[in-house]
Amino acid sequence: MTEDKHIYAPAEGHGLAHDPFNAIVGPRPIGWVSTLSAEGVRNLAPYSFFNAFNYRPPIIGFCSTGAKNSLANVQATGEFVWNLATRALAEQMNVTAATVGPEVDEFELAGLIAAPSLRVKPSRVAASPVNFECRVTQILRLKTAAGDDVDSWVVFGEVVTAHIDRRFIKDGVYDTAAAHPVLRAGGPSTYVEVTPEAVFHMTRPR
Repeated sequence: MTEDKHIYAPAEGHGLAHDPFNAIVGPRPIGWVSTLSAEGVRNLAPYSFFNAFNYRPPIIGFCSTGAKNSLANVQATGEFVWNLATRALAEQMNVTAATVGPEVDEFELAGLIAAPSLRVKPSRVAASPVNFECRVTQILRLKTAAGDDVDSWVVFGEVVTAHIDRRFIKDGVYDTAAAHPVLRAGGPSTYVEVTPEAVFHMTRPR
């Protein structure tokens, strides 16, 4: 079979109009993370490098590319909240992606109502149908294959409290697509919405 593939070494450049890496590894869940600074200022920011990593205890993680406000806050307090980004909240989520100073409250910037958490201090996005209150378990600085430090830090957190809108629990099962979550799909502006029509089922082999 003849292959016709674009081949490149990332360290030497990709040779395309836009780096394809983010678009290939996608769509990716969005880590819409709320934190609280040591001074008590609320922060809310979306992270496109985010996922779940363990069942029991449930552990999720997001990566801060660069030492951003969220990273400073979790380093200082050891707590954060993940909020599900949905199509209905996409525009407000996008507002919170703005690069602003640590004194800016992104809840106010995006016109979002904050709800108190039960076991951690950072607020939740009240309109989000799912919130995970988390306590930090590890913060790891990434390294290259040669062992050099990268200006990126992965924050892992154990989910200590989950809030789920009951509208999306059907017969005891959470209906992922019913909430219409949005995911990052690479490129400078590309997102994907998960809809009920996009769902299919396969049973894993035993």
